[in-house]
Amino acid sequence: MTAAFDSILVVDWSAPDRRPADPVRIGLAGQGEEAPDTFPTREAAMGWLAARLAAAHAAGRRVLVGFDFPFGCATGLAEALTGEASAPALWEHLADRSRDGPDGLDLPDRPGRRIVEARVRSDRPVETVVKAGAGGGQVLAGFSVLRALRRDPALAGAIAVWPFETGLACGGKPIVLAEIRPSLLPAAPAEGAIRGEDRVRETARALAALDREGALAPLFLGPPDLDAVEREIVVREEGWILGVGQEAALRAAARPAVPPLRNDCFAMPPGVDWVPVAAALAKLREGLSPVAEPETLPLGAAGGRILADPVVARRSHPPGPNAAVDGYGFAHAALGGSPHVLPLAEGRAAAGVPYPGEVPAGQAIRILTGALLPVGVDTVVLEEDVARDGGVIRFARGLRRGANTRAGGEDVEGGSEILPEGHRLRPQDLALAAATGLGSLPVRRRLRVAVLSTGDEVVAPGAAAAVHQVHDANRPMLLEVLRRWDFEAVDLGHARDDPEAMAAALDRGAGAADALLTSGGASAGDEDHVAALLRSRGSLETWRIAVKPGRPLALGLWQGRPVFGLPGNPVAAFTCALVFARPALLRLAGAPWQRPRGFTVPAGFEKDKKAGRVEYLRARLTEGGAAEVFRSEGSGRVSGLVWAAGLVELGDEARRIRPGDPVRYLPFSEFGL
Repeated sequence: MTAAFDSILVVDWSAPDRRPADPVRIGLAGQGEEAPDTFPTREAAMGWLAARLAAAHAAGRRVLVGFDFPFGCATGLAEALTGEASAPALWEHLADRSRDGPDGLDLPDRPGRRIVEARVRSDRPVETVVKAGAGGGQVLAGFSVLRALRRDPALAGAIAVWPFETGLACGGKPIVLAEIRPSLLPAAPAEGAIRGEDRVRETARALAALDREGALAPLFLGPPDLDAVEREIVVREEGWILGVGQEAALRAAARPAVPPLRNDCFAMPPGVDWVPVAAALAKLREGLSPVAEPETLPLGAAGGRILADPVVARRSHPPGPNAAVDGYGFAHAALGGSPHVLPLAEGRAAAGVPYPGEVPAGQAIRILTGALLPVGVDTVVLEEDVARDGGVIRFARGLRRGANTRAGGEDVEGGSEILPEGHRLRPQDLALAAATGLGSLPVRRRLRVAVLSTGDEVVAPGAAAAVHQVHDANRPMLLEVLRRWDFEAVDLGHARDDPEAMAAALDRGAGAADALLTSGGASAGDEDHVAALLRSRGSLETWRIAVKPGRPLALGLWQGRPVFGLPGNPVAAFTCALVFARPALLRLAGAPWQRPRGFTVPAGFEKDKKAGRVEYLRARLTEGGAAEVFRSEGSGRVSGLVWAAGLVELGDEARRIRPGDPVRYLPFSEFGL
């Protein structure tokens, strides 16, 4: 696959002209890749950059240069200042005045916001930045850079500025300049590195990785949810930040699609024999990281997925001030004596059909719920509180200014984070995303988890079975558990107690899934082939967990895929899947580490518990709110799982429990069931 560019440079243009402690940083990737260069002043960086681009052009190489300053301003400013709705015209106008500083510019008192700035958290309108002083100098200096590079004789005819001179495409010129934000990649600086140096380098590498895969060109198309009018504005005068709206693809390229797990990721310290439950969970949390790659999906297909990035509101909700009731709108300052008497203006305001003009002072307008408040209206009186006589309304005193109205953005401000990374999308989350202007979301693909049953004594459900055989209860149970957790369940079937047959099944699982759940064969007996195979051909940590039911839990890697070897008894397999596998799999899927939230209830049973291990008792609540437990603690009693609605968790200390004593109850709903 042919890359679009031979080299990619990312420039952090934050340095002032005379502060060597805060240099300009340039990250480089592609042909002739080298360590990022730092320059004490913008002048030095500009000289190096122009020379490098001239050499690349002479050698016939294509180069993408990303700068971290804005390339455009909100629609209308260019035409107001230059008479032409064109970003290049604005560069010429402001670059000529940049030496005067921001204070010498006549900019609007109430600046607009670029369409892209509503997508980028904490991004301020360009005009606001310009007025801010030092930041404004950076923006104006950036406009000067664009003009200088386009005028450089050594680069004549070679440069195109995206998207103004290329449209929403890479462009046909050998050197393309684009606005970027290294902060789209959450890279942490290495110890001792200049602040931001790692970020520009990682951004350049991410863009180069996308280019090698043929996936960089789509970033130039902009996000798919821009409408035709917005696209025209973006190309003509506002510009866009490369990667905004497609952050998931950019961040995925900056890190391995499936981060490899260390062979010793499950290893406990030497000398640890019995592993406490808390230590086992802490080790799982420490050793695992997300492996499901990011992708972007339309809202209709994103339900149940885990967010790969934080989600930012595209616009405010509500987008503007509007009426909360059906009634009549007016300016509160126009109210006189009691009762208030106001003549009605012609027309009305309705949701979706705004009033086209300004309501004259001292008059009211008919307004319906959800309608934007017309100019000249700041208060609404409820229809039921009004007496109407022809073209005049009367109502009593006491209405406060702003009554029965909703302020624009009172629910959500445009540009604010509305959903965090790692959040699993619910119906109400999709409603919020839609209400704030989003049509697609950055999510992770569904985690694929394979399930394998093992053992010569196990036969398929419904098959004829001898007295020494058991039907496979674990596999249908675990497959359904995974589906309830919104993972993609892969059925590997059953493997006999034969090393080669079992190895072949594990190979199929490693090729089809991100993680594997096995049941049986996790201990240290002669026929425990799962543990033996992991030990000889993969990596294995056989944990003896201080837990009841359960205890043997084989954790290892097979062809780089984590394997959770669960006990063979159904109750133990079910309990260990909930307590240990669920938080681990959620972490692999991209969610934060999660533990079930329990609550304290009175015991409805008696038990003398020994010290040394955590116990999970199948339980349900009585009508009085007490926890009663199943009649038997045997891990082969599958009927107890049907009877129960949750688990009672007893800590590893010795305890004498009598009816009414407080115990911790974990409903199955807290485990996603």
